[in-house]
Amino acid sequence: EGHVSGWDDPRFWTLSGMRRRGYPPAAIREFCKRVGVTRREKRVELKALEHAVREELNRTSPRAMAVLDPLRMVIESYPEGQTEHMEAVNNPEDPSAGTRKVRFGREIYIEHDDFMEQPPKKFFRLAPGREVRLRYAYLVVCTGAIKDENGEVVELRCTYDPATKGGDAPDGRKVKGTLHWVSAEHAVDARVRLLEPLFLTRDPEENGDFRDDLNPESLIVRDGCKLEPGLADRPPGTRVQFERQGYFCADPDS
Repeated sequence: EGHVSGWDDPRFWTLSGMRRRGYPPAAIREFCKRVGVTRREKRVELKALEHAVREELNRTSPRAMAVLDPLRMVIESYPEGQTEHMEAVNNPEDPSAGTRKVRFGREIYIEHDDFMEQPPKKFFRLAPGREVRLRYAYLVVCTGAIKDENGEVVELRCTYDPATKGGDAPDGRKVKGTLHWVSAEHAVDARVRLLEPLFLTRDPEENGDFRDDLNPESLIVRDGCKLEPGLADRPPGTRVQFERQGYFCADPDS
C-alpha cells in the first residue's frame, strides 16, 4: 500500500517521515551535497529534493505494473481459461536485476483514462477501432464498450493478434500507444495513497497564516487498486516503481 498516513502526521516532515515515504538515505545525502552550506537563510525548491530522490529510485527500484483506476477489458478472441506468463524487465537501468514472469489472461484491467470514446487528435491510447500495445503482451484492438445506467464505461471488449506476443508485429506495423495492465484473475487488491505538495503556493506564509494555503488534495486515498500478485508480500519499506505511475513504498500499516 501507499506512503504515509497524511500531512498532519508528525513523521511526515521528519527524517522518519521521509523514510516512511520511501526516500532512500543516499538520495537525501546527495540532496544535501547539492544544496551545500551557507551562513544565510535560504529556501530550496521542493523539486530539487524530489529530483534527487527520483534519480536514486530510477537506478535502484524494481518495476511493476499497477492499475490505480481499473477498467475491465475482455479480450474476446483470447481462449477462455488460458493463462500465459509474459517476461517483464525488472529494471531497464540495471540489467543485473533480471526479469520476472507476469500472468496474462482473457480478462485484464487497464487504467480508466487510457480509454476514450471520442479521443482528441493527440490521444494515442485506446479508442474504438484503435490498436494499442499491452506492455510485454500483445497488440489489441477495441471493438466495443459496455456502459452502466449512467452512461459510464464499465467494460471494454477487444480482440488480439496472437502473432504479436511480446508486443511487436511480425509485419512491421507500428502502434503509438503502450498500456500497462494487470490480469483480472490474479490481481491483488490494494489501497494506494497518492501524495501531492502540502501547500498550494511556493511561499505559504507570504499572505498570512500558512494554514490557509494547505492543499486539500495533498493526500488522495484510492481503494480497489489492482496490483501485480508479486507485490502482495513485499515487506514494509520496499520501494518500487509502478510503470507509468511513479514511485511507491510499502507502508508499515499494510
